[in-house]
Amino acid sequence: MSHLLEINHLYKKFDTTEILKDINLTIDKGEVLVVVGPSGCGKSTLLRCINGLEEIQGGDIVFEGKNISGKNTKWNLVRQQIGMVFQSYDLFSHMNILNNILLGPLKVQKLQRKEAENRALALLKRVGLEEKKDAYPRQLSGGQKQRVAIVRALCMNPKIMLFDEVTASLDPEMVREVLDCLLELANIGMTMIIVTHEMAFAKAVADRVIFMDEGRIVEENLPKVFFDNPESERAKRFLSKFNFDISLKGEKNG
Repeated sequence: MSHLLEINHLYKKFDTTEILKDINLTIDKGEVLVVVGPSGCGKSTLLRCINGLEEIQGGDIVFEGKNISGKNTKWNLVRQQIGMVFQSYDLFSHMNILNNILLGPLKVQKLQRKEAENRALALLKRVGLEEKKDAYPRQLSGGQKQRVAIVRALCMNPKIMLFDEVTASLDPEMVREVLDCLLELANIGMTMIIVTHEMAFAKAVADRVIFMDEGRIVEENLPKVFFDNPESERAKRFLSKFNFDISLKGEKNG
């Protein structure tokens, strides 16, 4: 069986600075891959390359058996299948929450409004925000806005979701709101690549963990093995700086 996403010998540089060096990874349908590592190691750039937001200088990105790293890739179509949520929520302040979510399905996918609304309301209910559908972004907390951003991406019905440090700008209480939301997605089988600094969450949600440093994958392992007994000295030094106490609603179902 072929992988949902396969990355082979990915190379990325900005001017003369090498950012990603010979990255190789795969992810299968329903799998949660968590990418950790120090700031500046290339984690976010990796996600941006997968989503076509950065041009690569070498290697291949294969999605559903098709190479999407070529010059002729129609990224507007690919991004409907590979959703991405960033640190910043990027909600339109002049639109209420429901209309923020419906913009893509109506304008890009050309769905009928009723079908799109039903999908959006079901997703809002899943993340506990159904009653906020008529509110505006300024009326929501940071955690609520980030959950809306997640719903907006999910409403396009993607096959894989990329999350780039989605809790980075939130206070601890809001962090738990968003992490519980991602944990819920993991439990319903959403395929995800998550870049995070929340190590306790990574341990709870990941099927596999990738540790990056200086643009390379240094270590790849099951979460229990990586967090309890990392193989590389670099990973040991990295993990020694984290507090693993965090309150989540549970762990990913086995």
